[in-house]
Amino acid sequence: MGSHDTHPSHPAPPLPTPTTQAGRDALDAILARPHRAVIGLDFDGTLAPIVADPEQARAHPDTVPALAALAPQVAAVAVVTGRPPAVAVHHGGFDGVPGLEHLVVLGHYGVERWDARTGDVTAPPPHPGVAAVRAELPGFLDAIGAGAGNGIWIEEKGRALAVHTRRAEDPQAAFEALREPLADLATRHGLIVEPGRMVLELRPPGMDKGVALLEYVREIAAESVLYAGDDLGDLPAFAAVDKLRSEGVPGLLVCSGSDEVAELRERADLVVNGPEGVVELLRALAARLG
Repeated sequence: MGSHDTHPSHPAPPLPTPTTQAGRDALDAILARPHRAVIGLDFDGTLAPIVADPEQARAHPDTVPALAALAPQVAAVAVVTGRPPAVAVHHGGFDGVPGLEHLVVLGHYGVERWDARTGDVTAPPPHPGVAAVRAELPGFLDAIGAGAGNGIWIEEKGRALAVHTRRAEDPQAAFEALREPLADLATRHGLIVEPGRMVLELRPPGMDKGVALLEYVREIAAESVLYAGDDLGDLPAFAAVDKLRSEGVPGLLVCSGSDEVAELRERADLVVNGPEGVVELLRALAARLG
């Protein structure tokens, strides 16, 4: 799997051209000095198709071969996700894969890190507000008429909790109705609410994909960065790439084509067709570098 020729039966797709000058400059920088480049990737909706039950989410079947071809040629591949790293590693199939030694999972928005080289997870103690909200949330939702019987459900994320409305009769209306009460609950316990695609996540402040990406790029002194995402939670990572650009670090912003998040599409240098398009981009990049 260390070779870029992971799919001899279907050759690598052509490398797409970003629509912006900043995007084209960043792609040139990545191609010129790949060993100083970080490839940052969201998980759900970017490497894995969005599904009604997040526990059933799995990386696109071509993701691991594409990453195993690309990772040895760059400084690092960083999967940046709100999920616990162990969950993303399991759902991604990243553990023990030859060629993925340069892969890290920045889970819980970078609070926890899994390193493929060692298989270890490093993490600080959890925020006490999460335990308090965990105890209160089911009764709180029932009291406002948004319990499990209404198609609203809670996802346990260890260092955060997510309230999903995708299964409700009117997912968007349920999402809007819950925003303010959940924000009040979060504030009472020193947490914040991060909205996503029919999901509201309650988590500690200072945890976002932008902070995680920025700190990691600076930590390894990367000279260029690509970041691909699909959701509102990826906007901080897009902002982090903009900040890096202002500091002279070229950055390429990729939207994993979601019609649900127009703001991300509009800010991207390159829009691809969901996880399948992301995998094609990774394969094309690996083939060009190989």
